[in-house]
Amino acid sequence: MANPLILREGDPPRLVELRRPVADALAAAGVVQVALTDRPGRWEVTPGTQIGVVSVAGLQVVIEPKIDINRLVFLMGYARRPDFWREDRVRLDADADLPEALADAFVRLAKRALEQGLLKGYLTIDDTLVVVRGRVREADQLRRRWGRSIPLEVRYDEFTVDIAENQLLLAAVEQLLRTPRVGVRHRAGLQRLRLQLADVTAPPRGGVRPSWTPSRLNARYVPALELAELVLAGRSFEQRVGDLVVSGYLFNMATIFEGFVTVALREAFRPFGGRSRLQYRTHLDEAETVPVRPDFVWSDAGLPQVVVDAKYKAEKPSGFPQADLYQLLAYCTVLGLPVGHLVYAKGFEDAREHVVQNAGVRIVAHTLDLEAEPQALIGAVRDLAAAMVGARSDGLQGVGGSRTAASR
Repeated sequence: MANPLILREGDPPRLVELRRPVADALAAAGVVQVALTDRPGRWEVTPGTQIGVVSVAGLQVVIEPKIDINRLVFLMGYARRPDFWREDRVRLDADADLPEALADAFVRLAKRALEQGLLKGYLTIDDTLVVVRGRVREADQLRRRWGRSIPLEVRYDEFTVDIAENQLLLAAVEQLLRTPRVGVRHRAGLQRLRLQLADVTAPPRGGVRPSWTPSRLNARYVPALELAELVLAGRSFEQRVGDLVVSGYLFNMATIFEGFVTVALREAFRPFGGRSRLQYRTHLDEAETVPVRPDFVWSDAGLPQVVVDAKYKAEKPSGFPQADLYQLLAYCTVLGLPVGHLVYAKGFEDAREHVVQNAGVRIVAHTLDLEAEPQALIGAVRDLAAAMVGARSDGLQGVGGSRTAASR
């Protein structure tokens, strides 16, 4: 296999030599932007906000995140379990690319979790048997076996390894085995884990993910389960473009950032009471034909008081360069708020304020430094929440402190 093409998320276009079918396949997969140049066989390849690895016709394209891998894992983990996530549980090799680093850490943590054998638990099973086991499901028996004594429709509890925790580990094993850029050494470790989990039912691809709750009984599994959830959060795909097959394993940084910001704000607003709602559902028009969904709304006394939209980087579609501002202005208008807040990742946009003419609305753009240590980052979000609460009564007066807290 040829040397991988290594790109960095958000970097400027790079001139790359590609065959036309390969360039078309990458463009069709939507992983990177590909543009033909005036030099034969040379293409400008521009990475977007997706990170991970894509494989097509023997070429592997690796898109690295701008931030440290362990910081990325923290953002994803905190968004999933803010009350429980601890950064020190899961440490990845910062020098490896993302799929390899995930595989390395997962094999290590899963091996440690299974050292004492597979966790067992009770599973409720509905079955049809010729002898009584557990209890008879009388309604089903009458409906399906009217007038017959056997077979019996029964329900019983079985003490088994086929429980959610083991199913989640197996799903992560299968995901990593399908992922390009996972080396032979880690594949061998993953195969051993799959053998250990041979009596466990693999969840269907694309189906509902097994759910679990941290407890004293599954404590030794927790680090591996946390990482398994992150592994499964990636988008695994395989599609045919012409005569070529494109496969990949990707994460969207915009989605990760939005998830972290909204969950961190929800936690930061708890001391102020009220109610925080993510993906707040409302409508632009009185006839309720145009739905709008702000990322975060905090209400007090039953009325919206703070509206926030999280944007990893400013959206600038062709012909509509200030889309974020127009969107937030619509949210403020619908909710009747004098101040709206945009939160960007630092480095993509600047912190600034916009007073909308003749509208009585002020839009404040904040930035969060994702390179900051986790506790400092959480502290910045708390300061940001406090400033947003204070800004409610400020109307069109300045809230410069909010930008300072979020940008430090």
